[in-house]
Amino acid sequence: MFKFVLALPLSLQLVSIADGVPTLDVTASCKGAARAVVKADSEKREKACYETEKVAKDKLGQGWSKFPAKDRTFCLASIKGYAPTYTELAICLEMVRDVRQIGDKPDVATETPMPVIPRPVRP
Repeated sequence: MFKFVLALPLSLQLVSIADGVPTLDVTASCKGAARAVVKADSEKREKACYETEKVAKDKLGQGWSKFPAKDRTFCLASIKGYAPTYTELAICLEMVRDVRQIGDKPDVATETPMPVIPRPVRP
């Protein structure tokens, strides 16, 4: 019962995978980033973090439907164990896409033999 109560808020955050970019609470990540710098710069760093995450969310929103649902589900599951951010979500989705594209390309080295480069003859 206790585990269900703790999991409920996170599951509510991640419900709308198909509808659009889910709402993530980036507060913990941005506050952590602010604590990692000199105290005088912490407020500026935290504000910059929120702005960066807003831009990342907006960019994800523009291309969200272009990512396969299974990739969106995979990436959301991979970041949910800690303080998730839109930046991490975007990077995950891009990496999954890029790895798939690499896997779809034929191995050029096995299809076309490498040319033999003659060694220079020494006098």
